[in-house]
Parts: sequence; C-alpha cells; structure tokens
Amino acid sequence: MEDFYTIQGEGFHQGSAAYFIRLGGCEVKCVWCDVKDSWDVNAHPNVSVLSIAAKAKASGGKIAVVTGGEPSMHDLSLLTQELKQVGLKTHIETSGAYVLTGNWDWICFSPKKFKAPHPSVPALANELKVVIFHKSDLAWAEQFAAQVSQDCQLYLQPEWSKENEILPIIIDYVKLNPRWRISLQAHKYMNIP
Repeated sequence: MEDFYTIQGEGFHQGSAAYFIRLGGCEVKCVWCDVKDSWDVNAHPNVSVLSIAAKAKASGGKIAVVTGGEPSMHDLSLLTQELKQVGLKTHIETSGAYVLTGNWDWICFSPKKFKAPHPSVPALANELKVVIFHKSDLAWAEQFAAQVSQDCQLYLQPEWSKENEILPIIIDYVKLNPRWRISLQAHKYMNIP
C-alpha cells in the first residue's frame, strides 16, 4: 500500500527511526481502524520485494517495520530475507490473525476482537500491545498477557478517538498492575505518519 521513513510512534521502540512497509489487505477490519483504505488487497499495486528492500536500505534507517492492514495474511519469507540481506532489523506489527511467516527480529502482537489470533502467535511475541477502546478491554488484555512469554513487553494503548476518556482508566490500571506499560500514539502528537 505504502512505504515511508518516519519515527516509530508506539510501543517498545517508540521514538526510533524506522522504515514502514504497509501491506494492503486486511480481513480483521477493526471499526476504529485509521487505515481502512488498506483493507482491499486488490486496491494496491504489486511491488517487487527487491525494490522495497532497496528503498528501505536507501532510507538510512536500521529498522524495517512491516505493518498493514494485516501483514500476516501474506507470506513474508522473501521480504524478510531481502530486508535482512540489506542489513535491516525486521519488525512486524500484527493482530496475529494468521500463522506468521518470515524471519523477525521483533514481533509486536496486537490482538483484535474482530478476528481471533492464531494460537501459535502469542508465544512468539516480543511485545503485546492491546488497544483499549472500552474499560472491559483490560480483562481481555489480561487473557493474552497470560499466553505470552515472561520476557514479552506488555503495553496498553488507548484507542485514539477515545484517548481522553480511556487514558485515565489505563493510568490507574497500570499503577495497580505495574508489569504493564502505557503506549501512546506519539506519531500523532508529532503530526507525522
């Protein structure tokens, strides 16, 4: 769908320079999605993996973040191979709706209620990032925290349109449950993609 060099705005690597590769196609279809134009896989042109890797390398960054849409619906083996070939760290942001393919240095697992994650994904996660739309989502987040490894970083992120309402709830929750951290969409505050 698109690719661009920017600053990672969320989660563990927040504030780091990163080359984003946004793939078209998504069957998860979150009602609050901020890139709904990514959903139709056929609405976006095919681009060669070599071209994507070359552009990512030319950016000067050290990290390539593959996102979507839902990137795990694609076989990402060749893409990660080429990104590593040009010397980049490979990160993925995924709802985990499908079995993961590819060779990843960092897996950000962000499960969504709209399509259950594949049971193999939680154990692979380096980072669990749960978007909180309603207070009841906190209990749902805990279900996934119980499925990830002890080393997995845990993040609660307010859904952007409800941040003023939800952030105070998350703050109180993290104070009571300090193994969690807060993730804010810092790129939106900086007005960058």
